[in-house]
Amino acid sequence: MSTQRIINQYQKSANVSQITEALLKEKNHFQISNLVGSSVSFVISETFKKANRPYLLILNDKEEAAYYLNDLEQLLGTKNVLFYPGSYRRPYQIEETDNANVLLRSEVLNRINSRKKPAVIVSYPTALFEKVVTKKELEKNTLKVTVGERLSLDFVNEILFEYKFKRVDFVTEPGDFSVRGGIIDVFSFSNDEPYRIEFFGNDIDSIRTFDVETQLSKEQLKKISIIPNIENKTLEENRESFLSYITSKTIIFAKNITLISDKLDKFFAKAKDDFNGVSKEIRHLKPKELFCDGSFFKKQIQEFSLVHFGSVNGVLETSQVDVIRFNTLPQPSFNKQFNLLIENLEAYHKAAFSNYIFCATDQQAKRFQDIFNDSEQEVHYETIVFPLYQGFIDIENKIVCYTDHEIFER
Repeated sequence: MSTQRIINQYQKSANVSQITEALLKEKNHFQISNLVGSSVSFVISETFKKANRPYLLILNDKEEAAYYLNDLEQLLGTKNVLFYPGSYRRPYQIEETDNANVLLRSEVLNRINSRKKPAVIVSYPTALFEKVVTKKELEKNTLKVTVGERLSLDFVNEILFEYKFKRVDFVTEPGDFSVRGGIIDVFSFSNDEPYRIEFFGNDIDSIRTFDVETQLSKEQLKKISIIPNIENKTLEENRESFLSYITSKTIIFAKNITLISDKLDKFFAKAKDDFNGVSKEIRHLKPKELFCDGSFFKKQIQEFSLVHFGSVNGVLETSQVDVIRFNTLPQPSFNKQFNLLIENLEAYHKAAFSNYIFCATDQQAKRFQDIFNDSEQEVHYETIVFPLYQGFIDIENKIVCYTDHEIFER
């Protein structure tokens, strides 16, 4: 497969080996320069395989994070990559909480606590701005259920009410539960599918996931953890920053620390304004108990192995760090002029480069074949069905990776 040939090139790359070696040192800080577009994704995925340590990748905003998430999921598999988003649009506006995002955040915390093999966590400033409940508080607010254990249906029912779950006829979203006969359906904030718990008297007889649309059972499970909405900002549990929550072995890749810090300061100033405007009839936690500002983030990030992969301006002003230099160029603009694209590809082919065009669908790949056939010129390239974020040219590895959406300027 063509993607594997590109991966093989990065596996053999001297720079990738140098990064892997640098990551073996505890709390090492260094910079990767001249790495553009989705070449970042290939380098991160290959070093992750070799490092065998958790990664936290901090992008500049949610959109950019989502694009890199898609790259990495395809390169590493969805089980090895997690998305850690913000839970709401505005501080102290509980009704604007996004349950889908709360679910994703809880899944990440649950994965960290489960001590499963390391994963790449992809995030952005808004998400890191919010503090999370401590591991101790999360443990206290987690109901663990195992097949075969003695546990009464009434007890589980009471616990779910205590966790602020909502009893409904049919479970459709996180925070819902329903009871009928000896069965409890519950949609935990720690899993993207609800659970069906079947009782036999006071024993747990079976646990399965099920499909919300069809209500049909799916995967059989031996044990589960049921977690409430831990992002509820009216709860008074102790909270800590996400950087305090993750293991100290985590390697942080940050695109622009200065930009991240400035954004956190702006968010924190807004949170203070919002706090001053909320009703005093309900006790709300103060901003410093719920959120992180820029200086707090910059201080904490020093305690980890830290890799800067954006511009030099994104490096902390006080840092004197080693630099590992790549030689990559962004995909040029062809303004939909396919004669320019053909000339470009042939020039790189003559220079012994391998040309790849990444396409979102098979139809797009066929479209390029038709365009090049119509040109009646020999064009040396391969199409790969893989919706890559951004194209790039890697001079050192002699690879050209272009994307269909950039060629067609979509």
